[in-house]
Amino acid sequence: MLDLKLIRQKPDWAKTKLAARGIKGEEIDELLEYDAKRREVIMETEQLKAKRNEVSAAIATMKRNKENADEQISAMREVGQEISDLDKRLAELDDQVNYILVRLPNFPDDSVPVSLDEKDAREERKWSTPRQFDFTPKAHFEIGEALGILDFERAAKAAGSRFVYYRGAGARLERAVYNFFLDEHAKEGYEEMITPYLVNNDSMFGTGQFPKFTEDVYTIINEEDPLTLIPTAEVPLVNYYRGEIIPTEQLPINFTALSPAFRSEAGSAGRDTRGLIRMHQFNKVEMVKFTKPEESWNELEKLTHDAEDLLQKLGLPYHVITLASGDASFTSAKTYDLEVWLPAQDRYREISSCSNCTDFQARRAQIRYRDENGKPQYVHTLNGSGLAVGRAVAAILENYQNEDGSVTIPDVLVPYMGGQTVIEKA
Repeated sequence: MLDLKLIRQKPDWAKTKLAARGIKGEEIDELLEYDAKRREVIMETEQLKAKRNEVSAAIATMKRNKENADEQISAMREVGQEISDLDKRLAELDDQVNYILVRLPNFPDDSVPVSLDEKDAREERKWSTPRQFDFTPKAHFEIGEALGILDFERAAKAAGSRFVYYRGAGARLERAVYNFFLDEHAKEGYEEMITPYLVNNDSMFGTGQFPKFTEDVYTIINEEDPLTLIPTAEVPLVNYYRGEIIPTEQLPINFTALSPAFRSEAGSAGRDTRGLIRMHQFNKVEMVKFTKPEESWNELEKLTHDAEDLLQKLGLPYHVITLASGDASFTSAKTYDLEVWLPAQDRYREISSCSNCTDFQARRAQIRYRDENGKPQYVHTLNGSGLAVGRAVAAILENYQNEDGSVTIPDVLVPYMGGQTVIEKA
């Protein structure tokens, strides 16, 4: 959530920043109008309460002196009603302010390309040269189906489209990939977590999914305790410290977790309908950091390096781009996307997003630390996929495929595959 005080102090700056995210200036004007009325009501209420306290003291004195205070008591009843009416008005204005405020995205960092078009992302670097095949490379889903390790048809029968069964060596490859990721993150100082896969509305609000993106998730409707299947382990990991003040000496804190991710993929009809790229359920290894504000930009570079390191050890070509302001996630001030090379598509596809959310999530989730003066301050939160497991499997199948339809296992995964070096049709 944005700092309302900052918007109030620098409205033109805020409008310019948010225009880069597709927010119209009229929304900021409306927010500030409600905020001004709200502050007027607060001031009027405080004046009336001060008057009531003053007169109440006078009434007490009059009663002690056995003087008639009926007129003053009657006047105070009217003041009490005015205060009650103003409190109701204040609650309405609070709702109007918050309705707009919680739907505004984070301010983009100055280093982010300003554009509402995703094509204006800036390439930062490339790693490795895509393999030149002496045969026409197949798509990962064709390879997986031919080898009998991916079954989309039976998954559709069991659950619907955009689901998959992994079988045999396919299931073991998926497991090898995420165990490799977790082990590598542990070496870099991340604490491994196993999180809840269902979270409450406060958790979804804290990380910015609610209220704006309720259609993108699967929620179990329960009137007393609605729960949502997590779209990423970022949600339970960030909310681990919701409502707490983290001891300063513990920062930075690095978490990693494997979890399934559940996404409705609303609005993606017709896109990536085959294969592992856009699923309703997929495994993902997530990285989350809690840092002091002055350390968060260096930590973003470390976070991105940790994701890149996995791709390099797998020998998968990729490039790193900085997303344009209008394409970054709702909570992000700056996002690096890692896109891995998929030979069958002859293009790079996203496999990780590494973001600095600055204090945006911390304000929503009330996660703080104490500065050198002992004053509570909001931490900065960062998150990144390390990596999306299904997309990593897809990239391995395509980049390591052989002309006879078999797939060579990347060297770093062979120990996780029990020594198996090639997946062949049984």
